[in-house]
Formats: sequence, structure tokens, C-alpha cells
Amino acid sequence: MRDWGMSGVNRRRFMVGAGAFGAAGLIGLEVAAEQVLKDINALKPGEFTWHPDRQPSGPVAVVVSLPEQRVHVYRNGIRIAASTCSTGKQGHETPTGVFVVLQKDRDHRSSTYNNAPMPNMNRLTWSGIALHAGNLPGYPASHGCVRLPVAFSEKLFEVTHLGTPVIISGAHGDPWELTHPGMVLSGYAEHEFEKIEASLDGKKHPKDWSAAEQYPVTSVIASSADRRIMLVENGRVLAEGDLNISGRGKLGSHAFVLHGADGEAQGMSWYVISHDSGADGNFQPEQRLLSRLTTDNAFSAAMHDRMHPGMVMILTDAPLHPETRSGKDFVIMS
Repeated sequence: MRDWGMSGVNRRRFMVGAGAFGAAGLIGLEVAAEQVLKDINALKPGEFTWHPDRQPSGPVAVVVSLPEQRVHVYRNGIRIAASTCSTGKQGHETPTGVFVVLQKDRDHRSSTYNNAPMPNMNRLTWSGIALHAGNLPGYPASHGCVRLPVAFSEKLFEVTHLGTPVIISGAHGDPWELTHPGMVLSGYAEHEFEKIEASLDGKKHPKDWSAAEQYPVTSVIASSADRRIMLVENGRVLAEGDLNISGRGKLGSHAFVLHGADGEAQGMSWYVISHDSGADGNFQPEQRLLSRLTTDNAFSAAMHDRMHPGMVMILTDAPLHPETRSGKDFVIMS
């Protein structure tokens, strides 16, 4: 039911589950054991939806919308959950950008704010920004973290892994699907596709990853400002190359999550989440986005060797300097 991942009033209705009041209570929204349908925009503080059955497997991506004070969870491009949240208050604003989960801790306590509890913590930066359970007054009230309902944070903790992309944005747009014929950023002969497809099949899908496994967190960052592309694995830059861009206009800021090989199209299938919007406030997915980009053979080879389902590739118009990328595979596009 892919319609649940698309926009539109009728397609944005979910059944509401237990929120900050705990799994035992159903927030007064169930009558005679019947779940009540409620629009996502009408969720009250502490309420959330959770429907993993709508897409049981695949790479997960999380979108935090600051204006909406909502968190949207997607799996294989299908929205499976939405929740209320509380982000950073004035003077402690939550940074916007594309992040990846760096650390997970069910019983974390803050080293900065008086040992304050941060249950079900998914760390996004080493300077203190994270997703975790906390108080939800209905407006931005944190010191920069994204606070979630307790029960929702428990469920989210189960589906994220090290490297899960988290997009924090000033606007919200649903993921869109893009299948790029050939290998991304380079061409290849048709007879090579089977070899490429086989190399992906042997690698674990994100749903199988756990924090205990030493599986590399891999990201690719492409900058139109520098005309450079960078491969980062477990916080280390493994390769850099020149980025060639055809056509006019900026790339915009997008996070690509690799779904896998598409045998019919003889190429790679991606789910794309746009970070910024056009002048009219609407997201403008560009289907030819990847077709505009090429790089050198050495970088392509390094990237292809490390491709796996769930790998994140980020396109940005910002330069690749320390303000847009810090250590441990954390990326921000303000």
C-alpha cells in the first residue's frame, strides 16, 4: 500500500497508538476496542501512530519536521509511523540537515545536563543531539534533542541501526522513488550487471543489523559547490574524486537511501528524501538528478565495492568543509 507514503489528506490518516501515557493506555482514543482514525496533523502531544506491517522490511529513514513538530518514519519509502515530538527551544535550536545514527543506548544519561535520563537514545552528533524519550509539552522545549513519546521511542529503537539516516528539516516531504539505469555516477557494460547484483545480494539488509555487529557505516557526499565527491566509512574518508555535473541549476539537498539492484531496469533503485524546498514551498524531485552526475573511475570503483542496501548518498549545494561534515560520519546541511 504505497499510498501511505504519499501526500494528500486522505492518504495521511493513520490509526493512533499509545503515546507518552504508556503501552497500557490508549490515550482515550479507543472505543469498544475499535481504533480511531485520526489525521497526523491532529495528533496531540504524546500521541503517535505505528504500523510496521505496511512495509515489513527494508532500509529505514527518519524525517523530523521542525515546523510540524512531527517525526515521520519510512521503510522502503513507505511511511510506517508518525509521532509528535519536541525539538530545541530558542537559544538551543535543533540543527537542520542530514544525520546518521552514530550510537544507540537504551538507558543513556546526559553528560551535559545533570545526568538527565535520555531513554532509547539514538545519537546524531557527538556534541549532544539525539532522538530520545522525553517530556512533550506541545512546543519546542528541549536543549536541541528531539524528544519522543516513551512508547514510540521504544519502537523506533528496535528498527534503527548504526547508519540509519535522520533528516531534520524546516519542511516535510515524502520520499520518492528513483531507479537509475546503470551503476550510479558511471556507466557499465550490460553483461556486468549480474556480477553487480550478486555483490549486493551477499550483504546484509539493514533490518538484520544490530549494534553489536561491526558492520561499516558508509556514506557518499557529493557537493556541487566544490565539484567534489567523498566516500566516508566509519568516520574515515576513504576516497575523494571530482564530481562532473551536466546541465544548469543547483542540485538541491537530497538524501538517497539505496534499496538495491533493479533487474528489470538493469540499475540501482533508491528512495530519495529532499531536504530543501523550492520558492513555492513545495519539493521538486528531479528524476534526472543522478543522470547529471559522473565521477572518475577510481572513485566509482571504491564506491561500488562498498555499496550495500541502506547505504546513504547525500547531494548538497554546500561545500565540503568542516562546518558541513564532522567526524564519525555525521553530516549536516544547514
